[in-house]
Amino acid sequence: MTVAIFLFSLCGAMALGMPIAFALIVCGVSLMLHMNMFETQVIAQNLIHGADNFQLMAIPFFMLAGTIMNAGGMSKRIINVAMALVGHIRGGLGYVAIVASCILASLSGSAAADAAAMSALLFPMMIKSGYDPAKSAGLIASGSIIGPMVPPSANLILFGVTASLSITKLFMAAIVPGLLIALGITVAWWWMARDMELEVPPKASPKEIACALRDGAWALVMPGILVFGLKFGIFTPMEAGVVCAAYALFVSMFVYRDLKADQIYGVLLHAGQTAAIVMFLVASALVSAWLITIADIPQQVVEMLRPFMGNKILLMIMVNILVVVIGTAMDMTPTILILTPVLVPVMVSAGIDPIYFGVVFVINNAIGLVTPPVGTTLNVVCGVTKVKMDRVIVGVWPFMIAQLVVMGLLIVFPNLVLAPMRFFMG
Repeated sequence: MTVAIFLFSLCGAMALGMPIAFALIVCGVSLMLHMNMFETQVIAQNLIHGADNFQLMAIPFFMLAGTIMNAGGMSKRIINVAMALVGHIRGGLGYVAIVASCILASLSGSAAADAAAMSALLFPMMIKSGYDPAKSAGLIASGSIIGPMVPPSANLILFGVTASLSITKLFMAAIVPGLLIALGITVAWWWMARDMELEVPPKASPKEIACALRDGAWALVMPGILVFGLKFGIFTPMEAGVVCAAYALFVSMFVYRDLKADQIYGVLLHAGQTAAIVMFLVASALVSAWLITIADIPQQVVEMLRPFMGNKILLMIMVNILVVVIGTAMDMTPTILILTPVLVPVMVSAGIDPIYFGVVFVINNAIGLVTPPVGTTLNVVCGVTKVKMDRVIVGVWPFMIAQLVVMGLLIVFPNLVLAPMRFFMG
């Protein structure tokens, strides 16, 4: 009965068009009324406590870093580097999109920001060279979801905070799986591009490649700083966010000089607004998360899934099918905040490493960003490219299938996640 009240109150509030943050509070209030323990002070205290977490401070700084990079020309230079390296291959602009997405992912960690940057900078070039608009838009949308999978992903931070796990371990464990997703997208694009009649740009000369690398060197160094600092314990994830934001500001203003002093207020305002939305979601989620624990919903879910508990692979498959279905109707952040406190105890009870589960879970939710009808990056790409949603959905399917295949491999072979984590953690 408790699980039914949890689901119906949450889904009912969202069906009425209520914002996710308020729907989470309504869900918490419904559980409190059901358990005859309604108290407004408890709601207020949990809202405050939900945002009062030191590790969450990393999120606004990483969001600020991503906003600065787009405004300061770092994203544009990364695309230029990828263009010089692989732009001459048949379907080369598609490979440029994938390479640039990987590099941008390690800088901003935001799917929406990467999708907007790639759509604005690369999509017009693809159309001019004769690429199919639907396939091009689908590729850009698919590539942009690498951002939430790899450090400095705000979604990995949210999962780590909600599940009380090491964010550094999550960051290190997510690097190789994120690259495998990129490889899956590359294979799908290669298959699609074999028979395309496209205008192929001339191969860049060694001098042009060197110029592109030199111009983009300051941007390309940033992922190395992030991984090196986290691996050797030079800074925490929160301090890494500060370092990335400060580095991006310095490079954008004093090296590339694309970011002017009068633009800083707008950049800070945009980053602050985005971070405030996420932080309010986190605070609201703690209200329902606390009541989920009090109502013993995780144990009830364990009992429901007990028939699958003896087979870890089968349990992971069943849980991930559930997450895929939910991802078609709910955005990534609320899904993580709602399901993490329910599913992590189930995984621990079954003997599954929570770090491993967290990486697969976040990847699954990232794929949800390109599943219709609520896919966030689909809407961003449609808005920037002006391609209709139904056409982008057709273009994104081959890449989504490739991503699901890679996720299946991660489920069958957990060491694809755990072995790299142990290597990076020393």
